[in-house]
Amino acid sequence: MSAQKKKAFQIEAFKHRVVVDPKYAEKTWKILEHAIHEIYNHNASGLSFEELYRNAYNMVLHKFGEKLYSGLVTTMTSHLKEISNSIEAAQGGLFLDELNRKWAEHNKALQMIRDILMYMDRTFIPNTHKTPVHELGLNLWRDVVIHFHAIQSRLQAILLENVRRERSGEVIDRGLMRSITKMLMDLGPSVYQDDFEKHFLEVSADFYRLESQEFIESCDCGEYLKKAERRLNEEIERVSHYLDTRSEVKITNVVETEMIESHMHRLVQMENSGLINMIVDEKFEDLGRMYCLFRQVSNGLVLIRDVMTSFIRDTGKQLITDPERLKDPVDFVQHLLDLKDKYDKIITSAFRNDKTFQNALNSSFEYFINLNSRSPEFISLFVDDKLRKGLRGVTEEDVELVLDKVMMLFRYLQEKDVFEKYYKQHLAKRLLSGKSVSDDAERSLIVKLKTECGYQFTSKLEGMFTDMKTSQDTMQGFHASHGSDIGDGPMLSVQVLTTGSWPTQPITTCNLPAEILGICEKFRNYYLGTHTGRRLSWQTNMGTADLKATFGKGQKHELNVSTYQMCVLMLFNDADRLSYKEIEQVTEIPTSDLKRCLQSLACVKGKNVLRKEPMSKDIADTDTFLFNDKYTSKFFKVKIGTVAAQRESEPENQETRQRVEEDRKPQIEAAIVRIMKARRVLDHNNIVAEVTKQLQSRFLPNPVVIKKRIESLIEREFLERDKGDRKLYRYLA
Repeated sequence: MSAQKKKAFQIEAFKHRVVVDPKYAEKTWKILEHAIHEIYNHNASGLSFEELYRNAYNMVLHKFGEKLYSGLVTTMTSHLKEISNSIEAAQGGLFLDELNRKWAEHNKALQMIRDILMYMDRTFIPNTHKTPVHELGLNLWRDVVIHFHAIQSRLQAILLENVRRERSGEVIDRGLMRSITKMLMDLGPSVYQDDFEKHFLEVSADFYRLESQEFIESCDCGEYLKKAERRLNEEIERVSHYLDTRSEVKITNVVETEMIESHMHRLVQMENSGLINMIVDEKFEDLGRMYCLFRQVSNGLVLIRDVMTSFIRDTGKQLITDPERLKDPVDFVQHLLDLKDKYDKIITSAFRNDKTFQNALNSSFEYFINLNSRSPEFISLFVDDKLRKGLRGVTEEDVELVLDKVMMLFRYLQEKDVFEKYYKQHLAKRLLSGKSVSDDAERSLIVKLKTECGYQFTSKLEGMFTDMKTSQDTMQGFHASHGSDIGDGPMLSVQVLTTGSWPTQPITTCNLPAEILGICEKFRNYYLGTHTGRRLSWQTNMGTADLKATFGKGQKHELNVSTYQMCVLMLFNDADRLSYKEIEQVTEIPTSDLKRCLQSLACVKGKNVLRKEPMSKDIADTDTFLFNDKYTSKFFKVKIGTVAAQRESEPENQETRQRVEEDRKPQIEAAIVRIMKARRVLDHNNIVAEVTKQLQSRFLPNPVVIKKRIESLIEREFLERDKGDRKLYRYLA
């Protein structure tokens, strides 16, 4: 089927000449003019719109469109002048009502006139580029009515006065206000903006400038922010009721500038109620309000963040340098965690989990935790306390929570290798004394450390667990082969530790009792007989013993003590009274360990199986010790722990530091060689930067130490200096 092309429909002029009455245009216009008068006078019901349309159609058709258009402008202008006078005459509160009523009538009349002149609107107006009828009616209303000087100034004043009254708490006719502002918007964006919005924003700025000044003088920070928030919400509500939606951004900017931005420094630092007080008193609602208001103004959040960061750093610095706090490492770390929890809660609930605030918090904690060189040791002691007793009876979820918090503090440490050193020592003591509350918790923490720092960091820690398992199997084999030889003698349980995996302990000489030496020798022969090429050395400072003791009146107890304590107590089988010097001479236990050992045997209430003369808390070289045959306890098994060295003494700390520094040297050298092998030639500053980058996950290497290690590598011919530039190094293959 072939589709025929449709012809475009068009109206063509008559082909033959039509003779028109010379007075036709004038007569026809008079009819149309009369109709327009009747429409404006509310007498449109008697008009024939079909006839009027035909007349207008014919005028355009006969080329009288210009007369029709100019006549329309003149007639409408004349009517609008009358309307303008009527509106101007309205008194007081009736002014807006009259304006609104006349506007509604004008719109209705305009609709009818447009219907009559539809043909002119469609043909004559586009061809002559004139303003369409409806738009013409709006423009004439704007120019003749709204921009009539007496009306323009009065309208502006009444609208602004109504806004002022509403701000003061009075009730106004919002429906009428909406109709008037909509009229201004209908007349074009520029009319609404120039005749109302511009002045509205200026007056609002003045209003809020004065009001904010009054509030800031009479209110505290929290109260002021509530008032500012209420004013902001009122303006947003006002826009939704009777202003152009585009005014919302502009008026909220005015409120925020005058009420927040102009006073933000004073608000944040307000005495007894500013940001710092809100943080200290945990006023989450006020902090949340401050965050929401300040985020709207330039640099508002930067100010809050800077003040908060400064406060956290100062608080942290005070905590780190407080000698009272540093006396108890566990309490010190717990206080750090409580502080972190507090700020985390503030950032989550008040600052909408803002990442920039979280980063500022992390940076502050990293700053002050590393001010204390003993932080790695204290965090390890905290872990030790939790894994010894603090997590007993706690659910698995809570254990994980504590370990995650510890890991969070661990991430802040710049000297992670120092933490590793202490952690290894503390873990060794827990494993060897069987004091860990949970193997799962121990392994969970090692997994977390492994995830954070890699396999190298935890390989030795995992080796310690392997040794514990292997030792169990070894002891089963020993008892199976020597069980009959031992008889009623002392029972022995040995943990065989691989030298590389465990903390390096100085080999301390301690004279074991003869009864113990015999069975130790049997184990040595058994072990070396089953393992070739190995060497055993006894770590008496790390062992424990169970002793059966009989006191006065035949009272018997089983005492759980350290190996050192056992050596001391067994001396009292042959003597009732011994001086400190005698005990030291016979046992050869190192002085610091012996004093701690005697302190726990003679000075701890409920565990004092020895008596000390003279009685005091500390052990002196001149003290004398006696067997306390009056000792009683309601428990058969009595555990006498050594007075724990909760933290290292200054010399011990220095020794540990020295060992750490020694351990760092090969790591720094290895990093230098790796970098130079890849780069071949590199200058001094770049080597320092690259080495620091590679090692910062474990510790921050000192540039002076890096320089010394470079010198050492040059001496050993791994590197050489460039002949021309002394700061340039070359790798020697």
